[in-house]
Amino acid sequence: MGEELKKKLFNVKKDGWEEADEAERKEIFNISEKYMEFLNQAKTEREFIKKARELADKNGYKDIMEFETLKPGDKIYFVNREKSMYLAIIGEESIENGMHIIGSHVDSPRLDLKPNPLYEDTGLAYFKTHYYGGIKKYQWTTIPLSIHGVIVKKNGEKIELNIGEDEKDPIFTITDLLPHLAQEQMEKKLKNGINGEDLNLLIGSIPYKDEKITEKVKLNILDLLNKKYGITEADLNSAEIELVPAFKARSLGLDESMVAAYGQDDKVCAYTSLAAMMNLKNVKNTAVCILSDKEEIGSIGNTGMESHMFDFFVSEMLNKLGINRPNLLDKVFCFSKMLSSDVDAGFDPIYASVSDKTNAGFIGKGIAIVKYTGARGKSGASDANAEYVAWVRNVLDKNEIKYQLTELGKVDVGGGGTIAYILANKGTDVIDCGVPVLSMHAPYEVTSKYDIYSAYKTYEAFWKE
Repeated sequence: MGEELKKKLFNVKKDGWEEADEAERKEIFNISEKYMEFLNQAKTEREFIKKARELADKNGYKDIMEFETLKPGDKIYFVNREKSMYLAIIGEESIENGMHIIGSHVDSPRLDLKPNPLYEDTGLAYFKTHYYGGIKKYQWTTIPLSIHGVIVKKNGEKIELNIGEDEKDPIFTITDLLPHLAQEQMEKKLKNGINGEDLNLLIGSIPYKDEKITEKVKLNILDLLNKKYGITEADLNSAEIELVPAFKARSLGLDESMVAAYGQDDKVCAYTSLAAMMNLKNVKNTAVCILSDKEEIGSIGNTGMESHMFDFFVSEMLNKLGINRPNLLDKVFCFSKMLSSDVDAGFDPIYASVSDKTNAGFIGKGIAIVKYTGARGKSGASDANAEYVAWVRNVLDKNEIKYQLTELGKVDVGGGGTIAYILANKGTDVIDCGVPVLSMHAPYEVTSKYDIYSAYKTYEAFWKE
């Protein structure tokens, strides 16, 4: 009697693997394999958008600027400065009834080169860096790093760099003190053990053969760059060069149940939403996929969600549908629904003290639904209303998708934010909905393949609703 009542009334979340049959497990591993392949080719926001555009083109999407008019079923996209992208399928119902939006971000914590990065010190050449996003600086020393990005010359010529990913490429690293001489360093607080100004990338040590000159190693490096790419030191002033871990995305565990990779915050949600959209055909409500930039530093700038570029994309849809009029853009946003598809902190039993176990996101138990983020007294949070939470729960239950309602750590321990508040401020119903991650913001993050699969199924079901 009691067991039956408990089963009826308790909210028990089982591990997803326990109930996955052989066919479902095969699909889980298949989706995760494609995800890892994609991730290994798309470590930066520019690379992700480039691959996303290629995928969209193959699946019948076209640049919205190629259309004079739009009709239900049309598949469109707009690429914003090669670092963010918006995709849509025009729905059968009037867009005035609102869109179904899924928004993720494709930037990740990393190291960027400074505008004047190259210098030599005692026979070693270095690149100076400025870290991007929230990192633990000590985690970025003594690991293999690769160089990605673009250099744009004054004449507009663009040179793409990707050094360190191919097995035949050299890799780079940031050195650290040996323990024998690090007594003073190890007395410091963990956050101060490595200074930001000391995150300098070691890139060479062979001097140029000329006894009469100084900075011979620097000259040799510039000579190599000039011969291969045709650039001078001044061209580094107009470059966007990022340093990311040279690690490949790999299956983790003897059971291969997890994925270890750099940049899963938030490319795990970006990829699963993009992949889900590629399999959509006709939709009732206009389906929109946002792949945004700059979330890790506040979503600012003209490629971040705080810009008006997404508004421009939606306005172009309204124009080409032939229905635009004053205030219609506001109305569309106010009647829209959105999943802010950003990752959640996965519960780590080694560091259990920072989490409220009854409200934590566990890897392997499905997609994490986060009603609010923020810090302390929900500061800076977008807090979804109960009616919308119930609507999302209904979609997931109807499609037999495992999910868990979570928080980002204990009250007053810390906090975080996503792009949810930006669309919420426009009047859209928004809730955060993403994959739990272990070691978030580290050079190597961990996710469950079951949760990756759950994310894919969630985003697909949301758009089909």
